Amino acid sequence: MSIMVKEALEERIPFWRERYRNLRRNCGERTLGEVTVDSALGGMRGLKSMLCDTSHLDPESGIRFRGYTIDDLREQLPRPPGAEEPYPSGLWALLLTGELPSKAMVLDLEDELRKRMPLPQYVKDVIKSLPVDTHPMTQLSAGVLALHRESQFARRYTVGMHRDEHWEPMLDDALTLIAKLPSIAAYIYRRVYRSDIHIDPRSDLDWGANLAHMMGIEAPGFVELMRLYLLLHSDHEGGNVSAHTNILVNSALSSVFYSVSAGLNGLAGPLHGLASQECLRWVVKIMRVYDGVPTKKQVSEFALNTLRKGKVIPGYGHAVLRNTDPRYTAQREFALKHMPDDPLFETITNIYEVVPDILIAQGKAKNPWPNLDAHSGVLLSHFGVKEHDFYTVLFGVSRALGMTAHAVLNRALNVPLERPKSVTLDWLAAECED
Repeated sequence: MSIMVKEALEERIPFWRERYRNLRRNCGERTLGEVTVDSALGGMRGLKSMLCDTSHLDPESGIRFRGYTIDDLREQLPRPPGAEEPYPSGLWALLLTGELPSKAMVLDLEDELRKRMPLPQYVKDVIKSLPVDTHPMTQLSAGVLALHRESQFARRYTVGMHRDEHWEPMLDDALTLIAKLPSIAAYIYRRVYRSDIHIDPRSDLDWGANLAHMMGIEAPGFVELMRLYLLLHSDHEGGNVSAHTNILVNSALSSVFYSVSAGLNGLAGPLHGLASQECLRWVVKIMRVYDGVPTKKQVSEFALNTLRKGKVIPGYGHAVLRNTDPRYTAQREFALKHMPDDPLFETITNIYEVVPDILIAQGKAKNPWPNLDAHSGVLLSHFGVKEHDFYTVLFGVSRALGMTAHAVLNRALNVPLERPKSVTLDWLAAECED
């Protein structure tokens, strides 16, 4: 167990529990907003109806992790010696505890993750039992689900424990899952794309660097990209499909292996985690049409033709944001430093300078600016990860940071089973007639 993270949680949980109880006791009847028929029929979009302390999405300034912007985190979180980007595990400590971790806490956490990183043979066997051409996200979900065998929470719950103790074995399970996810992801990558030849983790590398090492990508800068990537994709409030699915399943007192596996299945959908590969495919297509880096005029022609066909321009627009996604900006800064002359980057730069004005003129988006997905695939492709179907696996490794933090914190607060009331179309029709 990571002693320093556990001690920090033990110190803070009593305050959080009292605050949670007081809010329910004193403000439980207060209205947060109006539930309309459109709320029920339109996917509950924007409906304030759940708790998520780890991050908040502001329409103007973008994602904030425990109140900190991405720039704050890149500047203030501890870094490995000589590294440009911080330890992603430091962000996880922040999501869990609510406070920026010390270097000592992060190093303690890194030691614990290294101890738990090796993958049990039975998990490899589960993955190997699937046809090699099974989608990598299916393999990832199966591997995570198989790890439920390791669940300390399930064992202790079966024996019997007070509900105020639930968070402790959940934290233990979360550590196990986070530690092993890079091993699972890299095992899938090497199995599917690198002749089933595998690379063991190294004891001298941090959690993010070990993912790059086990994938076998030795290109300079890829370790830094993995640290940045794992930070940027980690959490995005509680209402997105993967986070909400995880929270829902976890509310049934399921282990993190059950709930995160379920969340990964949501992440695998085309309207969620698959967006990155769709964006890159659009970029590659435009370069193929114009035989290289397109001019701004050619980008405009291609974009308008895409819209005329009733299609969207992948990576542009966002359900909440009303400005350029800060996660896009962070990736752009990385690209300007590490790959300024890459044709893919030159292409998305031209797209960035042309498409927003087109969308504004066409009235196609409340937010015509690029989001995270518009850039991430270009970075991965530059460093040799050209297998588009694998991108969501990397997304899943990162998003598990947020999902496991949600699971631990919700058990610490004894958040109840999630059970909204559904209504029928006949009931709604009758209500609307009154």
